[in-house]
Amino acid sequence: MSTAYLSVAHAPTRRPREDRPGPAGPLLIAGLCVVAMALTWVVAALVPATHVKDAVALYDFTLLGGPRLDDLANALLHLLDPLLYIVWGVILMAIALGRRRPLVALAVAFIMGMAPLTSEILKPLLAHPHAYVGGSWVSAASWPSGHSTAATALVMSAVLVAPARLRPTVAALGVLFVAAVSFSLLILAWHLPSDVVGGYLVGALWTALAVAGLRVVDARTRSRSGGSGSGARTMGARIP
Repeated sequence: MSTAYLSVAHAPTRRPREDRPGPAGPLLIAGLCVVAMALTWVVAALVPATHVKDAVALYDFTLLGGPRLDDLANALLHLLDPLLYIVWGVILMAIALGRRRPLVALAVAFIMGMAPLTSEILKPLLAHPHAYVGGSWVSAASWPSGHSTAATALVMSAVLVAPARLRPTVAALGVLFVAAVSFSLLILAWHLPSDVVGGYLVGALWTALAVAGLRVVDARTRSRSGGSGSGARTMGARIP
């Protein structure tokens, strides 16, 4: 009896396993984004009825414009000019590094670099003629929208960098920003609605892949540190 008691008393205590989300969820989201991108382009490019509806929707948005609103829309879109876009990315990376999250800073560079690059590559490859209503002309190489891609990548990177307690606020403000960018693109007839949707999906795709990568690093770091998670905190790979 005493031997059994001593064996139990001196047995090494096991730390409770910390269940953290793995990469499966983000990878599933990335796959869904790819499928949605393909469907969006097929419907926009190959279904004749969609050509007209896309153009009619764009025309309806242009009717909302006016001198003051057009100036405001142009000013908002200029915030995503290449140079300023790089500045926003550097600021977000600096914040991540200041919070001792170097891998999150790397993820921001990955998202904000790959998302616009993907859109610029896809535009000439997937160019298709558009219908025109009311004189609003959009070039054939317009899908997906680079501006909606950049806005989505920027907002999702900001959410990734923000502390957990601030993420709901950052996400809410980000949704408003992306919506404002989208309305600006449509009011100024820079892009069709299907182009804007395509940009959302490209930004979401690269964000999902970045989060999946961070979770893989998180899991490997925790396993090497005995599951305590201290190594993951040091490397800055922990993602909710």
